[in-house]
Parts: sequence; C-alpha cells; structure tokens
Amino acid sequence: MQHLEYLKAIDTLNLWAKHYYVLDDPLASDEEYDLLYHKVKEFEEKNPTLCAKNSPTQRVGDKILDSFNKSSHIERMWSLDDVFDTAELKAWMERMEKYGSNLLYSLDPKFDGASLNLLYEDGNLIKAATRGDAFIGEEVTQNAKTIQSIPLSIPYKERIEIRGECVIPKDDFEILNKEREARGENLFANPRNAAAGSLRQLDSSITAKRKLQFIPWGVGYCSMQEDSFFALMEKIRSFGFISSPFSKTCKSLEEIQELYTKLIAQRDTYPIMLDGMVIRLDDIPLQKSLGFTIKSPRFACAYKFPALEKRAKILDIALQVGRSGVVTPVAILEPVLIEGAKVSRATLHNFDEISKKDIQINDSVILIRSGDVIPKIIKSLPALRDGTQKKCKIPTHCPICGKELLIEEKLIKCQNLNCEARVKNSIIHFASKKALNIDGLGDKIVELLYDMEKIKSIEDLFSLKFSDLENLEGFKEKKINNLLKAIKDTKGVDLWRFINALGIEHIGEGASKKIASTFGLDFYLKTHEDFMALEGFGCEMANSLVEFLEVNKERIINLLTLLTPNVQKEDSLPSSPFSNKTLVITGTLSQKREFYEELLEKVGAKVSSSVSKKTDFLLCGEDAGSKLKKAQDLGVKILNEKEFKEMYGL
Repeated sequence: MQHLEYLKAIDTLNLWAKHYYVLDDPLASDEEYDLLYHKVKEFEEKNPTLCAKNSPTQRVGDKILDSFNKSSHIERMWSLDDVFDTAELKAWMERMEKYGSNLLYSLDPKFDGASLNLLYEDGNLIKAATRGDAFIGEEVTQNAKTIQSIPLSIPYKERIEIRGECVIPKDDFEILNKEREARGENLFANPRNAAAGSLRQLDSSITAKRKLQFIPWGVGYCSMQEDSFFALMEKIRSFGFISSPFSKTCKSLEEIQELYTKLIAQRDTYPIMLDGMVIRLDDIPLQKSLGFTIKSPRFACAYKFPALEKRAKILDIALQVGRSGVVTPVAILEPVLIEGAKVSRATLHNFDEISKKDIQINDSVILIRSGDVIPKIIKSLPALRDGTQKKCKIPTHCPICGKELLIEEKLIKCQNLNCEARVKNSIIHFASKKALNIDGLGDKIVELLYDMEKIKSIEDLFSLKFSDLENLEGFKEKKINNLLKAIKDTKGVDLWRFINALGIEHIGEGASKKIASTFGLDFYLKTHEDFMALEGFGCEMANSLVEFLEVNKERIINLLTLLTPNVQKEDSLPSSPFSNKTLVITGTLSQKREFYEELLEKVGAKVSSSVSKKTDFLLCGEDAGSKLKKAQDLGVKILNEKEFKEMYGL
C-alpha cells in the first residue's frame, strides 16, 4: 500500500463508519471493513511517521492513564432553567416576546446522558472534556476518540467547541448490566449513570466497548457566522455527527406543545432515554443581546417531562448518619422499576416530613422520579392500610455510636466527631477548600485511605508517612510527596478555617470568621451567652455550638495542638480601598467568582449577594443583569475587572 492509497483507504473507512454508526445505513460488510482496516494498520506500523490524525486506528488508545487532567472550557457550559408545564412555558415565552415579535424557536429533544465538550482546531479533534463545574472539567480525549459518532476531523478549520450528550442506548445498557452481573460487578443504576461512568474510564479500551453515542446540542466558542441556531446546528451535524429526528423550528406555543406531546408518547419506546425538550430563541444575535443570568442563558429553557410515578411499599425506615452528623430517615422499599432502574431506597428528608405526609412502616406510597438521581416519596396511601402499619419513632440516641442526639424542630444530629458513621465524610470536609484546603486530598483519596485503614480519624492525617502511601494504587513518588507537604502546610492555618473544618451545624464560613476574630484560640471555652452576644448569632447557632464543644472538647484541644492555628484579628488585616466595604459581584468574569471573594476576604471586605443602599462597590463582568441596573439606580460605584485590580493593587 502506497501513501496516497493509504489516505484514500482512511477516507473510505471513515465514510463506511459514518454510514454504519451515524446514518444507520451500512455501505460495506464487516468483513470488508476489517480487511481494509488491517491494511491501514499494517501501513502505519511500517510508516509510523505517516500516521494520519483521522485514521480509525487512532480511536482506541493503548495508554492507561493514572488520573484525569483538569481542562478549562473556552466558554462556560451553562445550565438551563426548567419549566414543567404549559403555564410555565407560556410565561417564559411571554418574557421572550418582550424582545421581539414573530419570534422563531429552535427545538431539540433533551437526551438523558453525560455532557461533553469537544474542541476542534484546524479541523482536528484536539481535546474532549466533561462538563465539570461549568468552567473546568476533566479531560477525556482518549475516551472520546473511541466513540465512533465523534469525528476525529471535520471540514471546518476554525477553532470551535462542539457540545453534546454522550448516551448509551437502552438495549446496550441492558446488555452491559447483564455482563457486569455475570462478572459479579456492581450494576449501573441507569443509562445516564453508565454513560458518565464510561466516559471516566482511565483505560480507553473499556470505554470503546461501552457503545457510547455522541449527539450534539450546541456550541461554546464559535466564530462561525450564522444568525439561525437551527441552521448552525444543521451545519455542525453535516460534519459527521448524529442528527436528531425531532429537531425543528416552531413559532407558537401550540406547535411547541405538539412536538412535546409527540416526544412524551415516544418516551418509553425511543431507544435512547429522553427527559424533556430544549427550547431556544433561534435568533443568535438576539441570544447574545439577552445574555445570561448567574447560572443559565435567558434565551433557552428545558421543558421537562412529567415525573414518573410508581406505587411502592415501605418495608422499613432506616437511619442514616451523614458527614455533619445529621440523622436522616431513609425508606427501605420493596424494589420497583422506574425508567429501567431498580429503586429500593428513598430519602424521607426528616421526621417532620414523615409526620406531615403521615408515612408509616408497611405503608403503600407514591414514588416519583423526574430526572433526579434520588427518587422522592410524595405521599402515603392510608386507604390501603391493613393494620400491619407501624409509626416510626423519633430517635433520641445515635444508631451508630449511641451518643445522645441534638434534637431541634426538624434537625436531628449526632454531635460526636468520633462516631464511625461521621468519620470518613468529616475528614473529607476537614480537607475541603473552604476548610483546611489540603490540595490533593479529595473525596476519592480520603475514601481510599479510609478503606485501606491508613486513616481512621482526622488526627491520623497528620501522622501519615511515605511508607503508608507508596504501595497504594495510583500513588507515585511525586504525588505522595505533594500530599504530605500539603498536609504539613496546614500547620499555622487561619483559625476560622479550623473552626469551619469542624463541621458544626449552623456554623459556616462567616460565622467561623466572627468566632475566630472575637474569641481567638479560647473559642471552645465560651458559653451560650457569649455566642448569643455575637452579631447575627441566634439561639439555634448558640445551642449547636455549645452542644458540639461540650462533646468534642478534648478532641478540639488535641487538634489545636497539632495545627497551632493562626488568629487573624480584624485589625491585623492589610489596608485596602475595599477594607470594611461591602461589594456585590455580578456578570461573567475572566476568573471564577471565588477568586475575587477570597481576595476581598483577605482585606476584610464583605461580599453580599444582593445590591442595596449599603453596597459600596459592584464588581461587574460581561452580561450583567438586574444587579447592574439597581446599582446604577442607587448610585453604587461600578467597577470592571481592570478597575478592580488596579484599586486592589494586583
């Protein structure tokens, strides 16, 4: 095979793959495909420097990753606001019609899977990343390349982010779960869960076996000149992506409702899980002028399907103790199938809800699931009671450690930090960003160390040695040294972080700072009256503090000795034009909001969520909304990012 023949063979294989995986219209037999594929592979083995980026051999990598790298999206991956019925949809459309008449709407089915962001440059797939926190996801490029419906190259040569949903068809999901069951592995709860798990495989050859499909639904960064969103997506689908049979444009509520009704009718029989419909203004210039709220575009919404309801029987009500010690009642159900997932548990939130809904053990109840991972019990069916029902008693002592519980109106909590049920999640919180901020000690690392019995308490973190970690999966020398250094660097941490890390009910970051600056290292010796005297502290906060400090006094003294926290008094904060000022942050900024919040906290400024007469400055990014207008009306000083940084001294 010569080089030109090799390139033509790649084009042929990609054409055959498109017709097989995307168009469901095969042009060649499996035997013909395999024969040509192996000829291409043989040429590449002999000529590795001539291997083309869009060769089908590049879809399955043989490299197993140690972990996923973080990847920033060029443009934020926004969430959509939900509407649930015709009245809410009508209200949303009426808001849109304030900005123009005879509006056209672009409609697409909302597939239930895992969102993925594809970055193409010069026509080649450069990077693929999960949604993450909307700004930064995990890079899964090797895995994305195994998905046959994702083109490795496209005819459009400019930089572009193409976004869509990774899904697993229902039939393939059933086969996957049967295979896992046969191997004794845990089953996936539903196709969405399976799709997300498949994208996050460190071994891309596993992803390749999972029958994932990618269906595009939008763009991020895009310089393509197009006024119609529907036309833009049609152009993108023509690059080799899967097209949706339901995508169309509509002008009226009646037309939208007609397609919505059609989708609901096909909900159970359609091969891919659907959970609603996405509605957007089709006019892209109008989209840009409307902009975004703090979390979602103003020009689009998700018209969700009605919740699925099933009847179930409560066999028992168990007690679950969480990280903060909150005791949550959980209904143990006679298993029922909802959207292909077997459901045997449902949260009851608190005992007040059990009382209001008159829920008893052995009751029949109505269970709903509307795109939520956790099903909810909406009501009991007292008419079906047969005399075997029993009321659930409110506990007075922790079901795990036996310590007396803190009981408030709706809250029931174990205050014992040594309670086994609390320990793992307490460590996770203790190391988290707003607490001790131990870099590299995330949820999964804590769970691994705990399960391998390397740590059994918060204190054990500070006695970890290199030898404790060197034989654990995924731990190499650099990672171990970085983690041990991050733990060591917590010595001398700000006292407010230490207090916040304790996970005291009702005591968050702001309250922790007030306690630290007022009482210093003796905070654990203070009384109910002392805490009640603090500005903004109520009876529940004071009660929770006193209860917690009494139960964990010796533990706190020991941790204070280990960490020797730094007490940063308010008068020791660096001087700044923002010191003791109140700021509000709005709009889309070049860096995360938390970055600016931390800067302001360092100089003693207060960050508020709403504009008022007490607001001194408004830090304003792009696409600002009502907060900007209110600040202008009130005469609040408005700063852009450049002005803010100059005043701050950055």
